[in-house]
Amino acid sequence: MPGFIQITDTHIVAPGALAYRRSDTADALRRAVSTINAKLPLLDGIDCVIVTGDLTDHGTPEEYAHFAAIMADLELPWQAVPGNHDRRDAMRAAFAPAPWIPGDGPIQWVRDFGPFSVIGLDTLLEGAHHGELSLDGVGFLEAALAAIGAQPVVIATHHPWMHSGIPAMDADNLHGGATLMARLEAHPGPVRMISGHVHRAVTGQIGRVTCQIAPATCHAVMTDHRVGCDPQLTFEPGGFTVYRWRIEPEPSLVSDTIPTGSFSGPWPFAD
Repeated sequence: MPGFIQITDTHIVAPGALAYRRSDTADALRRAVSTINAKLPLLDGIDCVIVTGDLTDHGTPEEYAHFAAIMADLELPWQAVPGNHDRRDAMRAAFAPAPWIPGDGPIQWVRDFGPFSVIGLDTLLEGAHHGELSLDGVGFLEAALAAIGAQPVVIATHHPWMHSGIPAMDADNLHGGATLMARLEAHPGPVRMISGHVHRAVTGQIGRVTCQIAPATCHAVMTDHRVGCDPQLTFEPGGFTVYRWRIEPEPSLVSDTIPTGSFSGPWPFAD
């Protein structure tokens, strides 16, 4: 069955540096790549990795080169949409040979997986932490949805519109997302929206749209539901999310969040 892996918020900095003076994001991404490669023989039908933004921490050419060097060890092709820590021109210049990178404008694309499609949307508003979908993005979405008809669709963005319950993060989610959600509600097939930005695994339902936020490969944002508190990072196991199309008991997209790293086992339940 076809499927893909989502990683997000890798926040790669210059070689030898730490993000926020504490987080070794390069080592975390290397651990994620190693874990994905090790799991691939157990994961049937995975076609690619989709990176939902914040590939780098400052959007510099040096950081994108560092990201690309680590991802070169990945045993799958990958493609990405930008996040608020990315810079569109630098990202485009770094990955311009890739077929999914458009020559200009927002970095967005469509990938056909057979029974479903993924539409990657660019929600980067440079200079801001929150995200917005531009008029170009709305037009791209309209054309992509029209082209796939009633086929099930996954919308991949960096910024979620669903609130996570962490006020400090929810203030910087996707602004103006009601327009996007109204269009997704009108799609005749099943719809899922997958995002990053919050550095935690969070799932919710908005109307007909299943919304998922994936954990970061590196540090997490601490769960803190109190109003008025600044976001804080914490070191929890990084993770990635596997999505596979299943035909039983009914056709659907099933997700599984897997922590990165090596863990003891496996052993049989009964010796």
